[in-house]
Amino acid sequence: MRNDQERFKDIQDAIQKIEKYTQRGKNEFFDNELIQGWVLLQLQIIGEAARAMDQSTHQQHPEIEWRDIIDFRNLLVHEYFRVDLEIIWKIVETQIPYLKNQINTILEK
Repeated sequence: MRNDQERFKDIQDAIQKIEKYTQRGKNEFFDNELIQGWVLLQLQIIGEAARAMDQSTHQQHPEIEWRDIIDFRNLLVHEYFRVDLEIIWKIVETQIPYLKNQINTILEK
């Protein structure tokens, strides 16, 4: 069974993979279904890791939008056809760097 520290590392790894495959930019993301699928999978992994953490961990780190991350994972998994790639790209550009900094700060402690 994975502990919360390992789940933080899972989130960190997923963010690194998102960054790696989106570094070619928005056009490549929209033109390449494999990259789209890969990014969606990594976002699901982030959400699943967040969902599996103890509530006490969430309470210790209120700076992270746990509920939004988990809700988004549920949307990706259960309502896949409602996924809007424009929104995914905005998350990649704006939310992922912010989450990366938060996770890195936690793991450095």
